[in-house]
Amino acid sequence: MRETVAWRYFSQDVVPFSAMIAVECTTVGSSTLFKAATLRGLSFYVFVFYSYAVATLVLFTLSLISGRSRSLPSAKSPLFFKIFLLTLLGLTSKIAGCKGIEYSSPTLSSAISNLTPAFTFVLAVFFRMEQVMLRSSATQAKIIGTIVSISGALVVVLYKGPKLLVSAASFTSFESSWIIGGLFLASQYLLLSVWYILQTQIMEIHPEEISVVLFYNFCATLISALVCLFAEKDLNSWKLKPGVSLAAVIYSDQLSTHGVCI
Repeated sequence: MRETVAWRYFSQDVVPFSAMIAVECTTVGSSTLFKAATLRGLSFYVFVFYSYAVATLVLFTLSLISGRSRSLPSAKSPLFFKIFLLTLLGLTSKIAGCKGIEYSSPTLSSAISNLTPAFTFVLAVFFRMEQVMLRSSATQAKIIGTIVSISGALVVVLYKGPKLLVSAASFTSFESSWIIGGLFLASQYLLLSVWYILQTQIMEIHPEEISVVLFYNFCATLISALVCLFAEKDLNSWKLKPGVSLAAVIYSDQLSTHGVCI
């Protein structure tokens, strides 16, 4: 009996908590690699497209190896529309995040990522997925946490420390770039909160993680190909050479394939 309770606690509490910590650490590493790659000339449009493309190939291979159900929704089904909307949210969020890091730094991105729980709580209340009982200690803790998260993000945006990664070019308006980057990153995590809520609804309807994430990345690859090819017309920018740029794409692919499923 004790072993059953211990295993249930481990699988329901310890494993998800550890997985989220791993995702956060992976996100920080991905942001740092991406910033280093952009300082060496990598276009964030190229980065976005290759990240989704590689993730699609990896997930497709994994689905073939695992032999799990790979059923995809019909184009006329409401589920298809929800996954397509999920793709638009995810792609827009990723582009905003890359642009924000390009303007600021991975440090700011990591700090503002703490807004995600606050945004998610506010949106969950708005969509009536979360009940607010002001006399409840749990609700009070969530409200206080939301206020602290938003206040902390504002402090980080308005106060900048020394730059860790310095490019060769001189920036005459670094102060304004820092704030613009903060706004892009805040937009990213706001969209990401909506993305989480929509993903939860999709998983309740279609609890096939591999097929949903595969279809999501496939749609994102197609859409990002059109958007990024239009935005980045220099064909030489699309050539990935061994080095930090390739490492950033591969590392981001690991986050896309594993982090989304978690």
